[in-house]
Amino acid sequence: MFRLFGQEIHANTLNIILPVGISFYTFQSLSYTIDVYRRQLEPAKNLIDFLAFVSFFPQLVAGPIERATNLLPQFYVKRTFEYDKAADGMRQILWGLFKKIVIADNCAIFANLIFNNSSEYSGSTLLLGVLFFTFQIYCDFSGYSDIAIGTARLFGFNLMRNFAYPYFSRDIAEFWRRWHISLSTWFRDYLYIPLGGSRGGKWKSIRNTFIIFIASGFWHGANWTFIVWGALNAMYFLPLQLTNNNRKNLNIVAQEKKFPSLRELCGMAITFSLTVFAWIFFRAESITHAIQIISSMFSLSLFSIPCFEGRNKAYVIILLVFVFILLEWIGRRDEYALEKIRIRIFQIDLQWVFYVLLIFMISVFMPVSATSFIYFQF
Repeated sequence: MFRLFGQEIHANTLNIILPVGISFYTFQSLSYTIDVYRRQLEPAKNLIDFLAFVSFFPQLVAGPIERATNLLPQFYVKRTFEYDKAADGMRQILWGLFKKIVIADNCAIFANLIFNNSSEYSGSTLLLGVLFFTFQIYCDFSGYSDIAIGTARLFGFNLMRNFAYPYFSRDIAEFWRRWHISLSTWFRDYLYIPLGGSRGGKWKSIRNTFIIFIASGFWHGANWTFIVWGALNAMYFLPLQLTNNNRKNLNIVAQEKKFPSLRELCGMAITFSLTVFAWIFFRAESITHAIQIISSMFSLSLFSIPCFEGRNKAYVIILLVFVFILLEWIGRRDEYALEKIRIRIFQIDLQWVFYVLLIFMISVFMPVSATSFIYFQF
């Protein structure tokens, strides 16, 4: 088609014209097609309805990957403006902006610096760089989801939840029930279950688990690092599956308590450590690069003091990450951290002061150069 207009297509040209978010709305369209084929969904009433579902702008480029059974019927009903829903949507947008601009974009500065010059740094600095990336990717992606869900709510649409405090997970199975929920459930419903799921014996169940994790790696990109990342998470999953403990932790940690038990704390620490290790392969440029980082990180220099450019500012960002973790912990029972948090001192409602403070922090900590969302590349 391009040649008809005198334009030759080359590999570097395709990298430019590849539509943003193509994998997200491809999966969304596939779910519609499969659900209609299975007779679980009535076909759209007209082409406009279908195209509105596929190209719904808030979540078009980075999810959540919506199901037609949830989103499509919402186009058929009349919507009226509701103040409470709009206010709730604005709160979620504000929280998403805080996560993206204050946490993710500032963590990205140091994660990129350390990963791009990994051969020059000590093990302690590399570990800090991996931790920066750990919070960058979470706050970047979940921040986008919060903005998308909040924006959709302003228009009267309810999108599915995409993150549920995954870094508070007590095992890797719980982590994957809470991380990128729309993709995890997509693979479960359209790949894992059709392959046989947990039916047909333990080894078939293990085979199917490895297939969906490696498929998830392929989905993220044509690089061996993503395949290893997927296979590594499947390996983490294996002990839980062999012992039938993969559905042990279904409720949020410390559901009725303020603090976790020692057992829960140890579970969270181990799960977080395994996840951080896997992120090295996700972020590294190649397998060789990942191995170089790991070998340097697990050396005697791990016990040295981190040293890199802009270290003083990095300490400020670390403090902000701790504040972010605290807010997430307080709001962990809700859909998003700010949903029901109320700030009161001596019977004085300081809710609006808190919102203004978040807006002020966003304006102060906004990086000079814009940082695109990580998942735009997928």
